[in-house]
Amino acid sequence: MSFAGSSIIVDLNISAEEYLKLYQGSASSVLARSRDRRTIRFPAQVLRPFVTRDGVSGAFCIYFDKNMKFLRIDRVS
Repeated sequence: MSFAGSSIIVDLNISAEEYLKLYQGSASSVLARSRDRRTIRFPAQVLRPFVTRDGVSGAFCIYFDKNMKFLRIDRVS
């Protein structure tokens, strides 16, 4: 797959209680700081595949197109 946009890596540690607030709609996006100190806001629902009973935790690479529209998110090691 070719990629003509940009990506950013964020480390997330969202508790189950906090993610439940996102899931229930009291917040629709996540605000995070990337490893290179940029601030990023992205849709909360993109984290659904990564939610455990403890919440969401780990490093994630978020990909954007050239217009900064979300493309995909992958867990990184």
